[in-house]
Amino acid sequence: MRLRALLETDALGLRLLGGRDELDRTVRGVMTTDLKDPSRYLSGGELVLTGLAWRRTPQDSEPFVRLLAGAGVAGLAAGEAELGAVPDDLVGACVRHRLPLFAVNESVAFATITEYVVRQVSGERTGDLAAVVDRHRRLMTSGPAGGGPEVVLDLLGSDLDLRAWVLSPTGRLVAGAGEPPGGAGAALATEHLAATRAGRRAPHRVAVDGRTYSLFPVRAAGRGPASAGGPGGGPGPDVRESVLSDWLLAVEADAGEWAAARLDLLQGVTQLIAVERDRRDAARTVRRRLAQEILELVQSAAPPAEIAARLRVAAPVLLPGEGTAPHWQLVVARVDWDSETGGEGDAADTGVVAQSLLEEILIDPAAGMESGDRIAVAHSGGEAIALVPLVVPADATEEGGDGDGTAPAEGAAAAKPADTEPAHTGLRADVLLAAVRRPLAAGLADDGRLTLGVSGAVHSAEGLRGALEEARHARRVAAARPGRVCAAGHHELASHVLLLPFVPDDVRRAFTARLLDPLREYDRRHRAELVPTLEAFLDCDGSWTRCAARLHLHVNTLRYRVGRIEQLTGRDLSRLEDKLDFFLALRMS
Repeated sequence: MRLRALLETDALGLRLLGGRDELDRTVRGVMTTDLKDPSRYLSGGELVLTGLAWRRTPQDSEPFVRLLAGAGVAGLAAGEAELGAVPDDLVGACVRHRLPLFAVNESVAFATITEYVVRQVSGERTGDLAAVVDRHRRLMTSGPAGGGPEVVLDLLGSDLDLRAWVLSPTGRLVAGAGEPPGGAGAALATEHLAATRAGRRAPHRVAVDGRTYSLFPVRAAGRGPASAGGPGGGPGPDVRESVLSDWLLAVEADAGEWAAARLDLLQGVTQLIAVERDRRDAARTVRRRLAQEILELVQSAAPPAEIAARLRVAAPVLLPGEGTAPHWQLVVARVDWDSETGGEGDAADTGVVAQSLLEEILIDPAAGMESGDRIAVAHSGGEAIALVPLVVPADATEEGGDGDGTAPAEGAAAAKPADTEPAHTGLRADVLLAAVRRPLAAGLADDGRLTLGVSGAVHSAEGLRGALEEARHARRVAAARPGRVCAAGHHELASHVLLLPFVPDDVRRAFTARLLDPLREYDRRHRAELVPTLEAFLDCDGSWTRCAARLHLHVNTLRYRVGRIEQLTGRDLSRLEDKLDFFLALRMS
């Protein structure tokens, strides 16, 4: 609505004191305040109502008006009840800053003006939103080039002043003008998944970092209404099949204040965005088919030459224009539900869920959706299997490769810290889930688990079968660990760490208590730091000088501490067997 409309409504009792040339300004909201500095609560376009309680002296008017003008408010309405008349210093300040000023008759309540403005603005924006949906529907009918999430989000912003983002189930930005404030994407996805699993009806209203958002599910076509709910208001029978793969529309606004018509129209917006989701899913069909064919060949022990032929077909599809024969990695993922009834149908369903989830996990947020074009994921028997190509740099063979595109010895690469490994060594299980663990745990809730295993890199068809078994074995290692979201990689399969998850919990507790509890109790009473000393001593391979230097101790002090450790535990740290027992106890504690 325009400021001019306020003067034309006699019931509001407004009198114009200045700014007649600015009456065509658009009013987008209303705010009542008596703060000396309300700017932090203003977003622009408001009609500000004030009783002037903030004014102590005439000098207060200038900074107050300057702050309002800087925030881009539409106009100021001052009540006459406090001072009897609007003071001249306020009128002059508004003239200098070209801010329209109204006087509010003392017989008119601010609530009356607020109700009128809210009703008018809400009605106009509902009409605007209908136009947004209609315009975008026409755009979508012209094909992919005419629509997409970015277009409808731009329209929401320009026509309705609504900031909105389309997010993946892990909080990755799919569409929107920049990331949500403060990098809130993962937190919003977490809230959305938790609310969906709890069976709450959308839109979900949440607060993150002091901002209010409304979250609308964007469901793939053919799945029915989002969050329809099951008997008693609980989640519907298919919620577990969709919750980990659906996008969501996050709007920075409180939908609880919206009329039913506006909510219906926002649901229409999510349906339009779902069309784009379906298009992107369809684009994955070729890659999924390639992965399925290669997987079937590998599992049926087909001749390496036949598998190699399929890899040659897959390489240019997944890595167009690279021109280099890639290495390959396999990633195996499985989603299990506690209440699963078993049977082939259930296994197939969980395989589809794991497939969609693995495609999402393997997208590099820095590269955006484009990195998803390099991933081929199949599913079989309840598990998803990803075929991930790795481009080997041209200088890799010059630095110790075997001449056929193989990277230098994997053992040497694996021994390096994760942040120093060359890029061509590929994915690492310990970092793959780091950014998405929290939202995924919310989606899995109390009855689901995601386990994931990563193979080492192979450079030939002959290596794929071994890589598949390696990835599956790593996933079983992850499944033996506690937690809703667990991963393990090929680096761990050549280590004692492989054995630790399979040690029963009661055995772990008894073993670690017998060795470490005497030290912990002594540390608690004497602050002797025996446990940190033991850890450092083992990390330094029993070297007295290196360990003393690391702990900033004299060697004699270190010898005293080690002697106390041996006395309390009855062990001898010069013996390999006792060193190994302490090492395992620290790892399992």
